[in-house]
Amino acid sequence: MKRALVVMTMLLGCANENGTPRTYDNNDLELSVGNAARNGCSCRYVMGLTETECRAWIRANPDVAFVRFDDVNKRVDASAFISWTATAHVVDARHGCVLE
Repeated sequence: MKRALVVMTMLLGCANENGTPRTYDNNDLELSVGNAARNGCSCRYVMGLTETECRAWIRANPDVAFVRFDDVNKRVDASAFISWTATAHVVDARHGCVLE
């Protein structure tokens, strides 16, 4: 019974307001740029690695996301094929980076 309650809670947590799972129209590119932006921000501004190390760490296969690091504002912009973009910035030391 306890296991069923835990599983049900997890399933409800993954659903949106109307109970259906969240979907993305352009899965691969939308997720790729979001992942590159957030992970690049975490790598550079939370973990403190160099830009070169972070570019190697976030590179996907195929490498479709272009990433720009903004050291002044502690932001990372990622884009792919002009249409898909994502930006992540540092919130604070406890929360790390979030997508805008």
